[in-house]
Amino acid sequence: MARFGTLGFIVGGVVGAAVGVVAGVMLAPRSGAESRAMAADAMNDAWDSAVDTYEQGRNAVTERFGGANPTADAATDDLRAKVDAARERMDQLRDSLSNAVAEASQQVGDAAVAVSDQVVEEVAAAEDDAVKVEVVEVEDAAEDKAAEDEKAEDAE
Repeated sequence: MARFGTLGFIVGGVVGAAVGVVAGVMLAPRSGAESRAMAADAMNDAWDSAVDTYEQGRNAVTERFGGANPTADAATDDLRAKVDAARERMDQLRDSLSNAVAEASQQVGDAAVAVSDQVVEEVAAAEDDAVKVEVVEVEDAAEDKAAEDEKAEDAE
């Protein structure tokens, strides 16, 4: 078999096809025109059958998904309504937070002013009660120290 290879296989196929055509023409019960008409009718029937099958499939798909379209529209509308409600709630929360921050800022400012005023009052009161410091000359201080030392010795 390997002797003839691929070329022998091709030649055998062509010869076999030619013998089949000759045998079909010689043994055919009908003439060529009748055979062609029968083949055309078979092709037309197959085509019509394919078109009918396509139409039935298309109708089935349309019926199945046609009912889903209103459901999808309702779900989409419901989702849009929920998104709008969430956005509105977020706007309310943002406004509420803004107001709370402004109010807290005002309270902190007021408290800072009150503390500042109290510190100023305390500083002023402390200045009135401040300890007065006298500057004494060194000579006077040395004499005073000597006098204190003498008193301490006498007491002993």
